[in-house]
Amino acid sequence: TAGHKGGDRWRVNVAIQGLDLARGTVCGSMEALDVPKADSPVLTFWHGEIVDNRNHFFWTRRWGAQVVGDIEHWSKFTPFAQLRDRVAENGGRDIDLSSNRYIFMRWKERFFVNVGDDCGLTIAGFYYLCLDRNSGVIVGFYYDPKSDPFQCLQLTANTQMAGFSF
Repeated sequence: TAGHKGGDRWRVNVAIQGLDLARGTVCGSMEALDVPKADSPVLTFWHGEIVDNRNHFFWTRRWGAQVVGDIEHWSKFTPFAQLRDRVAENGGRDIDLSSNRYIFMRWKERFFVNVGDDCGLTIAGFYYLCLDRNSGVIVGFYYDPKSDPFQCLQLTANTQMAGFSF
C-alpha cells in the first residue's frame, strides 16, 4: 500500500524486472490501483540503485536530495540505526553490506507507461527503501520537496507468482 496527500491509501503492485548485482542496479514497474484522480490503474517504470558501497552509497547526490535529508530518510528504517553514526561520519563507505540482512535501495520512477502526467500522481521524487531479506517485506519513503514528507510504501512479497513481485 502507498499513502499520499490527505492520508489517501491505495494498493500498489511492484514487479522487479531486472537485477544486476555487479552494477548494483534494479528496475521494474509499479502499478498504483484505486488512485483517486485516475480512471484506471497507473503504471510507471522505475530504475533503482542498491546501496552496496561499491557502486552506490547512502548519499544520493541527485534528485534534489541533500545529506541531511538522506540521513533523515534512512533513519526512518530501524535497521539503519546501527549504521547511522558511521554513515553520518563518512557516508558509511567502509561498511560491508554484502551479508547484511537488510538491503537499502533507492527507486526513481522514470515515466508513466499507460497514462499522462495529469493522472493525479507525481514521479518527480524518488523512494528510499529497505528490504528485509528474511521476510521479503519492503518499506519505503517517498522524497520530493514539493510533496508531503515521508509518504510510506509498504510491500510484501507475492509468493503466488513466479519471479519477483510485491
